[in-house]
Amino acid sequence: MASIWKVDPAHSEVQFRVKHLVISTVAGSFNKFDGRIETINDDFSDAKIEFTIDASSIDTNMKDRDEHLRSADFFNTTNYPSLTFYSVSFEKKKDTEYLLKGDLTIKGHKEPVQFEVEFGGTAKDAYGNQKAGFEATAKISRQAFGLKWNDLTEAGSVVVGDMVKIVLNLQFTKQS
Repeated sequence: MASIWKVDPAHSEVQFRVKHLVISTVAGSFNKFDGRIETINDDFSDAKIEFTIDASSIDTNMKDRDEHLRSADFFNTTNYPSLTFYSVSFEKKKDTEYLLKGDLTIKGHKEPVQFEVEFGGTAKDAYGNQKAGFEATAKISRQAFGLKWNDLTEAGSVVVGDMVKIVLNLQFTKQS
């Protein structure tokens, strides 16, 4: 029988990093998200994973930049309120290392994405809840997802890099 695991937002984070002017990195996060895993195997090797992010919850610690990222230049959160991910495979490579493949949809653009995943294991919390921890990383082309705004400086430098690193630190709680 399959077990269902739900993301624990209090012990999870969704972060990203992108180059600014190609010389430094700007980091940000999404503060509202939800996800679930359905699995039969205790090692999650057969896991089916779904994840949704509230695009308007973007947070780079700079209000004006966050508003620009919510605009039609980037996420267009009015018309595309969510980012979604649906797995197509979760393959165990060795011990605690997995390769997660799936479809990521941002701003109406669906693209295949691969995450390198480290399974942190399982443990019971102080309340007897069974927990599982994962760290997943991927690199995506923001332009492939329709996030094409890219003003140039007067010197001709690119303002925002194309490649975005995604880092997910997720804890899930077993439901059944």
